[in-house]
Amino acid sequence: MLKGSLTALITPMREDGSVDEEAYRRLVDWQIAEGTEGLVPCGTTGESPTLSHDEHKRVVEICVEQARGRVPVVAGTGSNSTAEAVELTRHAKAAGADAALIVTPYYNKPTQEGMFLHFSAIADAVDLPIIIYNIPPRSVIDMTPETMGRLAKHRNIVGVKDATANLARPLHQKRECGADFVQLSGEDHTALAFLAAGGVGCISVTSNIAPRACAEMHRAWREGRIAEAQAIQDRLLPVHDALFSETSPGPVKYAASLLGYGADTCRLPLAPVAPATRQRVQAAMRSAGLLN
Repeated sequence: MLKGSLTALITPMREDGSVDEEAYRRLVDWQIAEGTEGLVPCGTTGESPTLSHDEHKRVVEICVEQARGRVPVVAGTGSNSTAEAVELTRHAKAAGADAALIVTPYYNKPTQEGMFLHFSAIADAVDLPIIIYNIPPRSVIDMTPETMGRLAKHRNIVGVKDATANLARPLHQKRECGADFVQLSGEDHTALAFLAAGGVGCISVTSNIAPRACAEMHRAWREGRIAEAQAIQDRLLPVHDALFSETSPGPVKYAASLLGYGADTCRLPLAPVAPATRQRVQAAMRSAGLLN
């Protein structure tokens, strides 16, 4: 069900910080038209930490409504409170999402057993496919392949978004979780290398502004056009660098604003991106053919 280039959608906002529903719907349509193979609302890139619960739920609903079944929608429903994650996952199912993306609990620092119990409780409570989101730089904790292998035995836990940038991980996770476990990269720089190590796709930040190129890279890989996939990777490298030169999603929201998808507004405590970052983003987009 999940493969190729999936976009970790920004949440377009107006200059006053309110959600820009019209821009969001246009973004969803453009992503699908450009070849994106899945949409992921309300992840880190969607500023889920600073969306209210009502906003979070509405953003998921808008994405599902606008996608209209054309591509899978994987709703971000994670929390460091298990009860809250269950509530958000129940809502995602009711809204019509195809799967849920659930981050490892941040700040609390649970043990491996705590993570196992957290994800098991959510999977028991809601009959919806779950993608584990393992991102140690953001959550501090790191789920081991062994813990993931235990969780993979649950029928509702079907894959991982791996943002470790450790290219040995997909090898060990495949060994522990089995060949059918869906392994998606969560790190744009290593997306192609992740495919070579056993992954099937990437939940991408860059695809917010380069959906066609990201999708074509994955299709070229699947079809054995390796040199073409590598050439796209090389073309996008300066874009990846620019979009992560400050805390994401600041740079990518600025880049999206240049394409007409909302203002460049991020909610505090994320600051507006610096002038030097703006120049770097523009230069990278022009060099990749994303901006005239």
